[in-house]
Amino acid sequence: MHKLLAGCMLALGAAGIAATAAAADYPDRSIRLIVPTSPGSTADVVARVVADSMSKTLGQTLVVENLSGAAGVPGTRQLVAAKPDGYTLAIVSSNHAINPSLHKSLPYDSVKDITPISIIGTTPLVMVVAENSPYRTVQDLLKAAREQPGTINYGSAGTGSVLHLAGEMLKAKAKADMVHIPYRGGSALATDVMSGQIHTAFLAVPSVLGQIKAGKLRALAVSTPKRLDALPDVPSLSEAGVKDYAYDAWIALIGPAGLPGDVVRELQAATAKAMKDETVLKALAPQGFVSNGSSADEARSTIVDEIARSAELVKAAGIQPQQ
Repeated sequence: MHKLLAGCMLALGAAGIAATAAAADYPDRSIRLIVPTSPGSTADVVARVVADSMSKTLGQTLVVENLSGAAGVPGTRQLVAAKPDGYTLAIVSSNHAINPSLHKSLPYDSVKDITPISIIGTTPLVMVVAENSPYRTVQDLLKAAREQPGTINYGSAGTGSVLHLAGEMLKAKAKADMVHIPYRGGSALATDVMSGQIHTAFLAVPSVLGQIKAGKLRALAVSTPKRLDALPDVPSLSEAGVKDYAYDAWIALIGPAGLPGDVVRELQAATAKAMKDETVLKALAPQGFVSNGSSADEARSTIVDEIARSAELVKAAGIQPQQ
């Protein structure tokens, strides 16, 4: 019995040494980075810039692979099915926290089946109208919405999208009646706002900063608690009279559930370093992207809190979950 116990202890010790050695050697080959959005999207652009910086820190290439469609569900499904060894990671956005409220069932649990590593940063939203719109301020538009219920519309990139929920939050906090018009993407929506077919919309700052600076769109307010360096003359919604309004889209680095702590710490440190990299900041800051590089614990809290907040907004909007 004593010999059997000793053998077990030796085996466990050997396994522990092997695991420590494996963690110490991480990474020793390239890392697959799943981006569940299309090439050229905000998340994709951020992923590629950050991956390049992290590759230099880790000494191994992060290979970006786009698996777009269905609000990121197929790409995330591949991530959660991967071996938790740190060689398959994913970039997810706020959609990850919205999806549980939009679907009666998902092929994974949005909290239990992942390992949050870091909130890379946030993409602020901006409320825009056509340059020739009669609404020159947020209050102008809200006044019209209150005095003529159902006559003011706002567009989004689809029912249940970040842009939709940003509008629903505005309706709730401002107590204004506006009609939601869903689109299948942000580019067509921006075009229709510019032409005046849609009264207003929340759009990601990086996607429309050029049109705003070119005078094709008028920015009424940003979704962040404070003004943005990229749009210093544009007030926040709270500053514009919508008390306590704050809503933006975040982008996070995650791994499958069960990712070893040493690997998480290695990846989080590389992410935090990337978000202070001058090359990264020069590429992303001018577009309105706000760098973060949070701890793993903060990332988990953000995702959990956002799932709860999204559920409230989806319920308030009367959106029925799909199969």
